[in-house]
Amino acid sequence: MAASPDSPTTPGADRGPTAHRIVLGSHLRRLRERAGIRRADAAYAIRGSDSKLSRLEAGKVGFKQRDVVDLLALYGVAEGAERDQVLAMVAESKGSGWWTRYHDVVPGWFERFVGLESSASGIATYELMFVPGLLQTEAYCRAVVSGGHTGLPPDRTAEVEKRVEVRLRRQQVLHGGDAPTFRVVLDEAVLWRPVGGRAVYREQIEYLLDLSALPNVVLALLPWRRSGYAAEHAFTVLRFAEPELPDLVYLEEMTGASYLDKPADVERYGRSMDRLTAEALSPDRTRQALATLLADS
Repeated sequence: MAASPDSPTTPGADRGPTAHRIVLGSHLRRLRERAGIRRADAAYAIRGSDSKLSRLEAGKVGFKQRDVVDLLALYGVAEGAERDQVLAMVAESKGSGWWTRYHDVVPGWFERFVGLESSASGIATYELMFVPGLLQTEAYCRAVVSGGHTGLPPDRTAEVEKRVEVRLRRQQVLHGGDAPTFRVVLDEAVLWRPVGGRAVYREQIEYLLDLSALPNVVLALLPWRRSGYAAEHAFTVLRFAEPELPDLVYLEEMTGASYLDKPADVERYGRSMDRLTAEALSPDRTRQALATLLADS
């Protein structure tokens, strides 16, 4: 049964702190609106600014229990089950995701993506340059992360290995009973890029064949002869089962990332993904193409 719009969704066991904050912030916003209180007045009650409360309600920053207690009192939420559940969500939102241990190699803008990725019910990716991180072998990942360089100094080698470890840990999201659906459209150019050399290439193709057999992984190859005009760059769409979590489009650059959550933007990228999927080979024909590449390599 769907949760009432005025009651917080019970968090899933594997939902990360990023998602907890977004769900909690959304619920507090609804409580404020239900009470007819302006955001500026609520911010004043917790000794903060309007922008601070805006970030809290968007789930972009962590919550202090004292602030939430004061907000609940202001919103007329008395002692009882609803108040207890909200305060429990505060504690859950304070948890640290496994990725926080890698703060020295994982930038803040990417930490948010990893947190949301771990909570998504559906992930759709279009990739033109490399095999997506969730599908990379360890050797392929190491070649990408190191930029193809060998003989790196010890400090740089340690950084590469930690980044490889993060990527391999992320891949666990695809396995288990609550794994998201992962839909991938892979440009054929990716498979002709000799990342890591012949042995790494062959292992990566074999790994793609193995993963494409998973029930939650849908892999489609976009051949050169198809247009691919539906998108000009790589992108990822994250979808969530909880209504409090908006669908997001993630666009990554070398030194940062953009998160698009406006419905019109998400819908446009969703249509692009649908067009790319229609232009790509079917999953069965994709596996046949991968097997042929493997046999010819």
